[in-house]
Order: sequence, then structure tokens, then C-alpha cells
Amino acid sequence: MASDTPEFDSAEFLKTVSRRPGVYQMYNAADDVIYVGKAGNLRARLSSYFQKTSSQSVKTAALVAQICRVQTTVTGSEPEALILEQNLIKQHRPRYNVLLRDDKSYPYVYISTRDDFPRVAYQRGGRKAPGKYVGPFPNAGSVKKSLSYVQKLFRVRQCEDSYYSNRSRPCLQYQIKRCTAPCVGYVDEETYATDVRHTIELLEGKNQQVIADLVNSMEVAAENLDFERAALLRDQIADLKKISNTALSGSERGKVDIVACALKGGASCVQVFFLRNGINLGNKAFFPTTPAGSTAEDVLYAFLTQFYLQHEVPREIIVSHVIDEAALLQPILSERAGAKVVIQTRVRGERARLQALAMTNAQMSLDVRLSSRSGMAERYDSLRTALGIDDLPERMECFDISHTGGESTVASCVVFNAEGPVKSDYRRFNIENITPGDDYAAMRQALSRRYTRVLKENGRLPDILFIDGGKWQVGVAREVMQEIQLHEVQIVGVAKGPDRRPGEETLILVDTGESRQLDTSSPGLHLVQQIRDEAHRFAIAGHRARRAKTRNRSVLEDVPGLGPKRRKALMTHFGGLQGIQQASTEELARVPGISKTLAEVIFDALHPGS
Repeated sequence: MASDTPEFDSAEFLKTVSRRPGVYQMYNAADDVIYVGKAGNLRARLSSYFQKTSSQSVKTAALVAQICRVQTTVTGSEPEALILEQNLIKQHRPRYNVLLRDDKSYPYVYISTRDDFPRVAYQRGGRKAPGKYVGPFPNAGSVKKSLSYVQKLFRVRQCEDSYYSNRSRPCLQYQIKRCTAPCVGYVDEETYATDVRHTIELLEGKNQQVIADLVNSMEVAAENLDFERAALLRDQIADLKKISNTALSGSERGKVDIVACALKGGASCVQVFFLRNGINLGNKAFFPTTPAGSTAEDVLYAFLTQFYLQHEVPREIIVSHVIDEAALLQPILSERAGAKVVIQTRVRGERARLQALAMTNAQMSLDVRLSSRSGMAERYDSLRTALGIDDLPERMECFDISHTGGESTVASCVVFNAEGPVKSDYRRFNIENITPGDDYAAMRQALSRRYTRVLKENGRLPDILFIDGGKWQVGVAREVMQEIQLHEVQIVGVAKGPDRRPGEETLILVDTGESRQLDTSSPGLHLVQQIRDEAHRFAIAGHRARRAKTRNRSVLEDVPGLGPKRRKALMTHFGGLQGIQQASTEELARVPGISKTLAEVIFDALHPGS
């Protein structure tokens, strides 16, 4: 069947094309932009597309077959063309360009240095508030890890100003030795300022400088016979040295990013290691949309231009493959960074080791994504989109409560990561000292016990906390997390529909106050249902076991001073528990081994409230 689309006359078109630098946009029959490129010589570059040679790539052949028209824009220089090219790619997102899906901001650590007692906090988005910003970090998990380090070492407050200004007594953070309680005057301004300075220096990678200051302070404290403070400083130094062991050598200073690309199965992964002042802040994997026939060099070039024209540019970028246009990119990135930027491939020593490590991570991340593309990875990506979060969650936890009429209440906590359930991290909580049937009090107790212990033991925190319940249960969770000052954990309620049918669940987002109902076919909803059902199953199993144990247990076992021999004597004497319950204090005291005092204790235990 003949096509109605007229064939593109490339020879006639090329006669009109300038030899100056510029950008070209290729359109298909539907007048959609299918490719955007730039060139130092527009005519020479465009001519290469229409030369029928055996060396033409599959990608180029498929692209040329769809061209119906080409639009060119002349620029003053090739660097100008590069910037215009990236703006057009971002605007049109052509199918034959390598496309990076990463228009999100990156998190920082914020220190409110203008306050008398500054706070240290997680910050994403605009940096308008006055103070010090340290970063960027590759993801929220890296920030949480850094905040946990500095809070443990220097005990600088992380609470919101509204919470801080309304305290009349120290909060839980002071009790677990993660804050010096400036809110109630337990620390003087000078001492606190020193802790803040050390916090900033640690976050900036100046570990050795901090250690030297602490050693001097420890020696002064020892000379002044202040051995308690000297011991505290000694412990801080020891902890700091442990952290410093993960740093690079002293020569690896400044801002360095290591970028590696892996290709397989028509997909690609770009792995970036973020190094700042000798400290590895962590790494992040990107999965650009990759047209068929693309090479690792194509992907790296597209990544560097799209990523660093939007985000902070380091002084040095180490890449896994040689990029032909690195010489063109360097001055453009240098202008953005306000300092000379170097892109290089051949490195030695520690840089070479980290370059190889980044490449290994890229290959492994791509293998995992390909092996689970239609499974867990798809569910996680769908959930990320549904919740409107920037990064794929690395760890999720879900809580549920189970009881029978208030009897033997048990709370469950289940944990999921990118590979599914992490059963070794599951926990159950036997709920005590609450009004029977009070699910809100049970949830409060379980959450408080769980995350207080996690903070004390410096354990892993979830990115998302699911609560099986509606707005009231979610409200309790929000209050607990505010009291513990875990503001970075996103809380999501999973409320059942009016008929409690699967697929009618509503997700309650605490951060925005929104309620969202996902499509019944949504992979993200299926993941939430799996996590919620697993928490429900684990809670019911724990409740049934506890209830069975309680119902098989004699009330006599809880009487202090009444061991197995005396219990057996009572059962033999009265013929069973019913006879013991009907006996008076005097009758109980006649049993061998039962004193009058013990008889009264037994009687009171069997007749509470009498």
C-alpha cells in the first residue's frame, strides 16, 4: 500500500542549510519532533544522516526513515547550540533522544545559623531561608544518615522552631542523648555554638580538623580534672574516627562526581557517586529512556548535558567511557560552576577504584531492573508516582493492630524493600496498660516503642510509614512522629472503602493532607495492598498466639510466692481451680505450705476488686 506522506527531499533541503553552528529538529508525518541535535557545522552534520553507507547505525536508519521535515536554528557558537539543544529536548522529549527523567531538586542539610541555638534539618526545594546549606545529597536516605551521625555526635537540635519554642521540659531526644536541651537552658550558648561549628565542619568533610579540636578540648578538660567531659570528648573522637575510615584519602578534596554507564537489553543505567571534600555522600542510579542502537558514549553525553545544566556542577567529573565532546562541555560547565571543571576518563589510585565500583553498581542496578521490570520495580515506580515523591523508596514499614474484644492486643510492624518483604526485620509488640479495645492508644504505644528504640540503636528508618487505618489512626502516627522528631518519614494511611472491598482503599497523605484513590489496576496499589495484608496477617498470628497462651495459663501462675509445688498442693486439696476460688482465706491457709499471709494474697488475686 502506498504512503500518502511525500518523501523528504534531502538533497534539495541540504542546499539551503547553513554551515554555521546551530540546532536541528527533525519531524515525522504527524509533525511531532522525533529528534533534536546540535552541530558546529549544520550542513556537514545533517549531510551525514542521508548518506547511504553500510556503517549507518540501526538507530540512525530508523530515524531517517521517519523524517518528513527538518527545522534548523543558527546560533552564535557551538556552546550556545548545546544549551538550546538541551532546552528543546526538555520541551519536546523526542523519542530518538536519550531522555533523563530527573527534574527534581536534591536534598540538603540546613543549619539555621542566625538563631541563638541553631537547628539542623533536612531541606529539599528552595534555599531561601537564611542560614547554611550543605549538599546536595543524592537522596533522602543519605541526608538521614548524615543527620543521624551529627545528632549522635554533637546533639544539636533538629526539632521545628514551633516545637522548640513551646517546651517547658526536655523532650525524648534529650533522654536518649541526642540533644542537649537548649529549649530549657540545659546548655549554654557558647558550648552549643561549638557543637554547631563542629557539625558544619563534619558535614563539609573536615573530619580531621574536628578531631584535632576535640583532642585539644579533651586535654584541657583532663588538666582541669573535668573527667566526665573528657570521657565524653574521648567517645566523640572514637566515633568520629570510625566515620573517617569511610572517607577518601586526604588528597581527594573538593567536589567530585563519578559517572558510569551500563547498557543491556535495550536499557541503560547511569550510576553517579557524589564525593564532597573526601566524603562519599552516596550514589544514585538513573535509568534514561534509551533509543535502540545507542552507545554508552551517547548515553553519557546526554546525561552530562541534561543533568549538569540543571544541577550543581562539581569541579571534577570522572566518566566510565570516553566522550568525544568533553572538550566542548568543559567550558560550558565551568561557566555554570564559576570554576574550572574537568571531565576525564583515565584516572589512577582511589579514583580508579571508585570508577570501577560505580561501573559495577551500574551493571548490577541494570540487571536488577531488567530481571524485575514487570514485577517489584514496576510496583515501586508506580507507587512513587502515585505518592508524588522524588526517589524510589528504599524501605517501607507498615503497622496494624489485632485483638479480640480488647483481649491480648498485639501490634505488628512489617518491612519491605526493593526486593520485597524483609522478614528478619519484622517486629511484634504486646500492648499493655491501655483501655481494652483502644486501637489509637495501641498504635501510639507501638510506634513510640518502635522508633524510640530505632533512634537509640541508630537503626534504619523507613522512607514511608504505612498505617492500616483512617484519618484518626494517621493522626496518632503524626503526633508520635512529631514527638520523636522524625519529620523526614512520610506517613501514609491506608483506609478501607465503605464496603471494605479490595481495590477501594484510599491513601491518606499526611504531608499534603490529600486523599487519593488509585485505579484498581495500579501496580502501586497492588504493592500497598500486599504490604497492608502482610501487616494484617502478622498481627493476627501474633494475637492468636498470645491469646492462646493467656487462655491456657492459670491465674495462680501470676501470684507472687506461689510456686509449682504449692499450686499443685492447692489443686489437690480443693480438687481444681473452682474449689480454690470458692475457698475462704482460712481454708486456704490450712493447705500445707500456705501461710496466712500467702493465703490472703491468693484470695485477693482470685477476687480482684472485692
